Amino acid sequence: MSTPVAMILAAGRGKRLRPLTDQCPKPLIALDGKPLIEYHLEKLAQAGIEQVVINCAWLCEQFEPALGDGSRWGLSIHYSYEPEGGLETAGGIIQALPHLGQTPFIVVNGDVFSELDYHELVDCAQQLSANKLGHLWLVPTPEFKAQGDFGLLEHCVQEQGEWTFAGMSVLRPELFAGQAVGFTPLAPILREAMAQQALLGSVYTGYWSDIGTIERLQTAQAYLDAKRYAD
Repeated sequence: MSTPVAMILAAGRGKRLRPLTDQCPKPLIALDGKPLIEYHLEKLAQAGIEQVVINCAWLCEQFEPALGDGSRWGLSIHYSYEPEGGLETAGGIIQALPHLGQTPFIVVNGDVFSELDYHELVDCAQQLSANKLGHLWLVPTPEFKAQGDFGLLEHCVQEQGEWTFAGMSVLRPELFAGQAVGFTPLAPILREAMAQQALLGSVYTGYWSDIGTIERLQTAQAYLDAKRYAD
């Protein structure tokens, strides 16, 4: 069974993390002394991934010097460079499709931190039913959000509900059929697939954080400090 390609979304400006992101792209911000994106690279490599695509727009020139070609993790990294302002989530994926293969691929947001075992992502990519366009990981909606993103009914993701998208997914290239490269958000494309009952979902209840603000970065650091002390 072939190993899926993984994509890490790293093109965002990270305005809510300013001033940290004025000089450093959000996925390269350090958590516990390590850039956020390196946690993903390590876990992808441990799960058997060999090829990773990283898209970037804001301060693009910093990624390759920081991460190289991926060989230190046993990975091969391809950088997908986007114009200033980026192409939004779906637009970035669509531009990178030639490097993502013809089978289901993994997508993770570069600014999330979790303890999900990425073997789950690999297994899902290898076993996704032919009639499904993707699989999303959902988490309990955090306190900072007024409402959830999606629902879940008999393993199918619904357009409304109490769960929040965790920024971790397995997607088929066919999900983007007919879409031209451009500034394109992902949510409308996902909702169209939901309406066809073509999007599966799983709930993850372990530690997860969207490192979108300095406060959340500090909270994640406190979690790791407490875990280290407990160990």
